[in-house]
Amino acid sequence: MLTKVKMLFSDSTREIKRLSKIVGEINQLENQVEKLTDEELRQKTALFMEELENGKTLDDIKAEAFAVVREASKRVLGMRHFDVQLIGGLVLHEGNIAEMQTGEGKTLVSTLPSYLHALENKGLHIITANEYLASRDYEQMGKVHEFLGLNVGLNIAQIPPEAKKAAYSAHITYGTGNEFGFDYLRDNMVQDSSQKVQRGHHFAIVDEIDSILIDEARTPLIIANKSSFGAELFHITAEIMKSFKADVDYELFSETMQIYLKDEGAFKIEKAFGISNLYDAEHQDLLHNVTQSLKAAVVMNRDVDYIVKEGKIELIDKFTGRIMEGRSFSEGLHQAIEAKEGLEVTEENETQATITIQNYFRMYKKLAGMTGSATPSKEEFNETYNLEVVSIPTNKPVQRMDFDELIYSKKQAKIDRIIEEVESMNKIGRPVLVGTTSIEQSEILSQHLSKKGIKHQVLNAKTEEDEAKIISLAGQKGHIMLATNMAGRGTDIMLGEGVKELGGLHIIGTERHESFRIDMQLRGRSGRQGDPGSSIFIISIEDDLFLHYDVDQMDKYKKKLKTNEDSLIISPDPNKFVRTVQKLVESAHHSARSNLLKLENVLDRQSKIIYSMRDRILGSNLEEMFPEVAGYIKKYIQQIIVKYCDVNKPSGDWNLHGLLEELNFAFIELPITFEDLEDRTSEEINELILEEYTKLEQQILSLKEDENLGRRLKSLMLQIIDSNWIQHLDVMTLIKDGIHLHSYGQEDPNRVFESDALAEFNQLLFDIESGVSIRFIEYIKSQYEMEQGGNE
Repeated sequence: MLTKVKMLFSDSTREIKRLSKIVGEINQLENQVEKLTDEELRQKTALFMEELENGKTLDDIKAEAFAVVREASKRVLGMRHFDVQLIGGLVLHEGNIAEMQTGEGKTLVSTLPSYLHALENKGLHIITANEYLASRDYEQMGKVHEFLGLNVGLNIAQIPPEAKKAAYSAHITYGTGNEFGFDYLRDNMVQDSSQKVQRGHHFAIVDEIDSILIDEARTPLIIANKSSFGAELFHITAEIMKSFKADVDYELFSETMQIYLKDEGAFKIEKAFGISNLYDAEHQDLLHNVTQSLKAAVVMNRDVDYIVKEGKIELIDKFTGRIMEGRSFSEGLHQAIEAKEGLEVTEENETQATITIQNYFRMYKKLAGMTGSATPSKEEFNETYNLEVVSIPTNKPVQRMDFDELIYSKKQAKIDRIIEEVESMNKIGRPVLVGTTSIEQSEILSQHLSKKGIKHQVLNAKTEEDEAKIISLAGQKGHIMLATNMAGRGTDIMLGEGVKELGGLHIIGTERHESFRIDMQLRGRSGRQGDPGSSIFIISIEDDLFLHYDVDQMDKYKKKLKTNEDSLIISPDPNKFVRTVQKLVESAHHSARSNLLKLENVLDRQSKIIYSMRDRILGSNLEEMFPEVAGYIKKYIQQIIVKYCDVNKPSGDWNLHGLLEELNFAFIELPITFEDLEDRTSEEINELILEEYTKLEQQILSLKEDENLGRRLKSLMLQIIDSNWIQHLDVMTLIKDGIHLHSYGQEDPNRVFESDALAEFNQLLFDIESGVSIRFIEYIKSQYEMEQGGNE
């Protein structure tokens, strides 16, 4: 067997040779391990854990651990790992990609490194393409781990948080990549640390890694909810605003256009809604609604900031005076304006959290994966994930015959040839799997087969579980199946009685896919474990793939075409042309993923800063919240000073009135007047204001024994961070949407995006610091005024 393992195989020969020596060590342990009782085998787990605690490494114990897993698999599943599967397990253990052909038992391979790494009990995630496969692997492969004394968890959508937490606390957790990613995002939206379900990102093994980490990586994971701002509530608050009076219910600072709710206005809101204190944490949504409604009523002006057109609010670009198509105010302001104007209040989707597939999986300390088709994307795997691809030889030599593809100039000629191919195979009883790229294509071929009276099955829109069961029957004598390119993934096609003698399963590809990897996967459905089989692609240059090709180049090629009487292309070399087009499409998708990642990397760095802010708040005890908020207020004050007293400008250009107006938001009581600041240097102004801040800081710290206030403060800080982050995500989306326009001006879009993103992020931090400061000081002021009123 080892001579087979050591065979020359692509660029991975050296790695295979090195790993084969370790396989030899594992095989030498097999007789020894076989003699152990079930209980003695199970006790090995505790022994390994003890050895790791005493200083041994995973590499020190890997050979014996693999031998133990192989023996457990034999006893529990009746399946013994082949030597090539042991090599696959070692590749995964070392944090690389094991490229193994379809039918080589990749699922069983994963039990080896997952057991080994689970011994550290730091969390081992096994990622599958869909929930059916996750459940199947959890139930089947999980038995091996449970036999050896490990806990196994299943993480799927729609299960309650308690069940998710239990799944993540297990030694090994099965689930889909999307669900793991969404759980990470949800964990960074919780209001209490105890609500988090994940426990870190230690090691992930990804099945069908090219599908999950490349094909699905074009679209980021996004958690988006309907806006929580209720239409009815906006209409109510809009009505209340009509009775509000300037300098009685609110104060508008003309320098800054900031609006401040006064005590009388707050009292009116409290009376209208039957509450005792508008500023309590439980009324945060209402307070936000009132704030936006007040801003809509007083600050936002019809025909200046917006117009009403055909019953809708349209934003006006103040620089051009034109309507800003497709744009809307965020964070409920748009809805507040609609209510003010008596229009129907619309709902809006808010992006609350987002992360790319790439950035989620790059968080793992170690990442590995399996697939039958990684080689075409090995550069991208290395570039994006720092993963190497190791091609592993098959357990038995591949007997499948892959015929040269037939390429037609006309789509109908292609269809006729496919039907003819199916008919000829069906006459001798060979099973046929026809791979299509769309449901529409399946239906067209199905109609043609039906006209010929050929019985067949169409698989395209069934549940994943039924899909796996049905395709497992595709190798039965006389069976004909039309399936989309995703059909049957993760399920072996077993040949029925007498099928081997007929030549095995015949695969017909009806279109070249946008990635050569998918073509490989389709071919790989036939010829598992040394079975006979064959494959052929029958396509036409009118297929969808060629719509991506340059029109002029396509026309040039068509003019040179030479075909036979059946429209089969003879020259110029059609195979070379098809591969050229496919490579161009693959390159375009790679560039799109690469460009998306460059943009998303900026947002990813920002999200980690915001999430660390949240984690610091979540992890703080109530007393620690007061120095935290004092720090926010200090940063806010320093920003205000820089804003109005810029040292790079002459002192005559400073706005001292604006400075004092905005400082009032940051102090309970500010005893500084315009005269105190007049004729002072920037340093002197800074010193004077920070002297007052020191007094304020002492006042704030004196409140740290108030646990109720501490709880309110923690909730307030999280709410303001989250609401501003959501708004920031909306802004970043708009910037990304328009970033490509910079390329027309000979600017580097990525550089422009980084610059704009940094400016927006600095504004975000200021908005968070100012928001927390203003709301906290408002609350303290209201408490002091209530106390003074009570004393009177």
